[in-house]
Amino acid sequence: MAPRTRTSSTAASSSSTGELCLVTGPGGYIGGRLVPELLDAGYAVRCLARTPAHLRDHPWADRVETVRGDVTDAESLRPALRGVQVAYYLVHSMSSGRDFEETDRLAARTFAAEARAAGVRRIVYLGGLTPADRPDEELSPHLRSRAEVGRILLASGVPTTVLRAAVVIGSGSASFEMLRYLTERLPVMVTPSWVGTRVQPIAVRDVLRYLVGSARMPDDVSRTFDIGGPDVLTYREMMERYATVARLPRRLILPVPMLTPRLSSQWIGLVTPVPAALARPLAESLRYEVVCAEHDITRYVPDPPGAPLPFDRALVLALQRVREAQVITRWSSAAVPGAPSDPLPTDPDWAGGSLYTDERQRDVEAGPKDLWRVVEGIGGENGWYSFPLAWALRGWIDRLSGGVGLRRGRRDAARLRVGDALDFWRVEAIERGSMLRLRAEMRLPGLAWLEMYVEHDGDGRSRYRQRALFHPRGLAGQLYWWSVAPFHAVVFGGMARRIAGAAEEFARAGEAHPPAEREASQA
Repeated sequence: MAPRTRTSSTAASSSSTGELCLVTGPGGYIGGRLVPELLDAGYAVRCLARTPAHLRDHPWADRVETVRGDVTDAESLRPALRGVQVAYYLVHSMSSGRDFEETDRLAARTFAAEARAAGVRRIVYLGGLTPADRPDEELSPHLRSRAEVGRILLASGVPTTVLRAAVVIGSGSASFEMLRYLTERLPVMVTPSWVGTRVQPIAVRDVLRYLVGSARMPDDVSRTFDIGGPDVLTYREMMERYATVARLPRRLILPVPMLTPRLSSQWIGLVTPVPAALARPLAESLRYEVVCAEHDITRYVPDPPGAPLPFDRALVLALQRVREAQVITRWSSAAVPGAPSDPLPTDPDWAGGSLYTDERQRDVEAGPKDLWRVVEGIGGENGWYSFPLAWALRGWIDRLSGGVGLRRGRRDAARLRVGDALDFWRVEAIERGSMLRLRAEMRLPGLAWLEMYVEHDGDGRSRYRQRALFHPRGLAGQLYWWSVAPFHAVVFGGMARRIAGAAEEFARAGEAHPPAEREASQA
């Protein structure tokens, strides 16, 4: 095995003694699940991340080496690929802008060239299943781009495994969340015509098994493999079977042919937590019949008894994870296209322009542990402890403007980690027991953060401090801040007051668990 390099301050030791694998996109839905699978299979793992701090709270973080970099930046790829035997390419753009195909193309070419120069033994890529009877020019832009990335990697000169999957079923996957919310929320559905299109779904655990097994393919194998479960279903049948598995009444589904992919994505965005920007490529892919043309992967990664999982069994396992609050990663784990990613400006000596703040403070007749439970349990089903209608309205406005809205919820009902999506915020920093900082991902004319602090007072009580910060962008940002400032006393003041009150209620009742934890244990 080649010696492991430490190319960043976040590098960590590992007890693995196998080959070194590089995982790109480790903060995403698949990448975040692949890393522990590779570790358990005996591989050493190096993670490439644009923001390594977002991986800090993952349970496997101290078992991997993390390097800062980007697949479009050759300079950052060189040290990341040094000594790597198997490189997993799990990044792609979910943007709907006109230049996302060029971005995907540039990233794949850069990665392919650097992998070859570094002497990587194999590249493994997870792409999308495309219809066999459609030329690329007739495919949706996102499916076309996935296929092109696969061809670029196959032409790299490095033996490459390209796995092509259709709908991935697993707790937290965008496809599963879309199916789940459409079926659960709408007993009568007016649906796009693609509900009659046949697809071949696959359980996420089978996707991971094929990804791990691909690392051991012989060097003379370099090709595309279709991967899917044993069932071929229409999307309508998938919704009907979900209703049966979830013990819901029979759903009435009425297809309407005039709903375009754009209208479909807006419809999905209104009904489900999946925003329209992400729903559109999903809806576009469902316009085509995507059924595996072969199952040759078993020559190199044999299926154990009972695998691949049947669709109904995959649903049962995914629902069980959701109900037990054991969702490891969610579709929202990945960064939202166009969302702000700038770090909080240094305070107080930041000189980058206006930085408006709204600060609140309350003494709390409860211990710091009770107060922290409220702070870490905020959002999702527990809400934001202030003027629910105002928060809901802001979420709807964000949805209508193409943002993520308020319904992404939480990955875990009781515990947060850096990088988690939390409604229309993302966790930027946690100092467990004392500080939570959220960065806004709603559509705003500027950048915004919300900080919550828990402080000791020395007498068994605590103090709650809250700070909202806004860095306006141009005149629109200035006007936005001053237009909403009159409501801060109601929204932010009420939030601080009710968070303090909730902590005091826990203390008086002597409860061992906050509401989010009780819901998880009773699910």
